[in-house]
Amino acid sequence: MPDLTAPIVNWATDMIGSYGITAVFLLMVLESACIPVPSEAIMLFGGFLAGQGKVTFIGVVTAGVLGNLVGSWIAYWVGLKKGRDWALRWHWLHITPERLDMADRWFEKYGSWAVLIGRVLPIVRTFISLPAGIARMPFWRFSILTFIGCIPWVTLLAWLGLLVGDNWEAVQQKLHYFDYAVALAIIGGIVWIALRYRSRRAAAGGTGS
Repeated sequence: MPDLTAPIVNWATDMIGSYGITAVFLLMVLESACIPVPSEAIMLFGGFLAGQGKVTFIGVVTAGVLGNLVGSWIAYWVGLKKGRDWALRWHWLHITPERLDMADRWFEKYGSWAVLIGRVLPIVRTFISLPAGIARMPFWRFSILTFIGCIPWVTLLAWLGLLVGDNWEAVQQKLHYFDYAVALAIIGGIVWIALRYRSRRAAAGGTGS
């Protein structure tokens, strides 16, 4: 079965090869604004170029995170000002009722935590900004949680690209198989840190009494 995303991936990597971290930033803006540009290819290729010494690793990660944030602002604004029905009219975006329903359910169930943790989940990470805007989540809370939530996924992808070098494209083609495993690992780490913090607070409270 032919890879229908190959032309988009080729275009994206050509842009990054020509314009470096500026292209990483702009492409990640598009991806996070629900336009079908795969973040996996963008960040893996950016990490690969960092390994080649053509860009810096910190520059790639920073451009990726900030691009995700700005793109999320756009999607948040669409949800806030235009609503769900307007977003679904734009069939050239990869917004579908099923994908938006998934993000809606996630946001309704977890609220603000959905914005933070949802950034590492397949499909949800792209669309979570829309229900956040529709629900009129406070903008600065949304921005802070989005910023924090983008860092693990963007950094991991860039690091993988740096690690695998010339094999980045093969990894990108197979990465969707590992999406849920990576997401579970990151979520597990966040839960472990939260539980440890809570147990320490409880122990400190018991000692204080």
